[in-house]
Amino acid sequence: MISLARLRIVAAYLGEKNQHAWWPTSFFGAIGNQFLAPVFPKTTFLAQYHGSTEGARRLHDEHIGVGQVFHLFRLPEETEQDLHNLLLNSPDAIDASLIAKKESAEAALVDLAGTKAAVAEGPVAIKLADDIVSDATVRQLAQVYAAAFAGGVRAYPYFSRPA
Repeated sequence: MISLARLRIVAAYLGEKNQHAWWPTSFFGAIGNQFLAPVFPKTTFLAQYHGSTEGARRLHDEHIGVGQVFHLFRLPEETEQDLHNLLLNSPDAIDASLIAKKESAEAALVDLAGTKAAVAEGPVAIKLADDIVSDATVRQLAQVYAAAFAGGVRAYPYFSRPA
């Protein structure tokens, strides 16, 4: 679950307007932090996470659609709750330095990907190797995002729930 949370945070950060500008949010930036910290002093990072992932979710839904498929920013409800609870109850589970700079986030994404994938643009169907939270699934998703960010294109990997 930590690898999935790490991927989601890194991809959400990299997609924000101050990095690759896939979606128009900047919750993980200095201004987002200044705005959210007084309102959510104990859960600022969690508020940043939810704000950024909502921007990502909307863009992915526009390109993939909503229905019988999932993507990194729209997962089954039980997985969404598990991710929320992980970040709420273990705020130090994710090293904040991963998203301190664009370069560190890109390096973290490449590390999660393991190997390079071909650059693909637009919706990209992936076949789940195991289940949604498995390391193999995280690796497949990370490969698509890493190739897209490095290649200067937008890719939206999606999958169906495993049987």
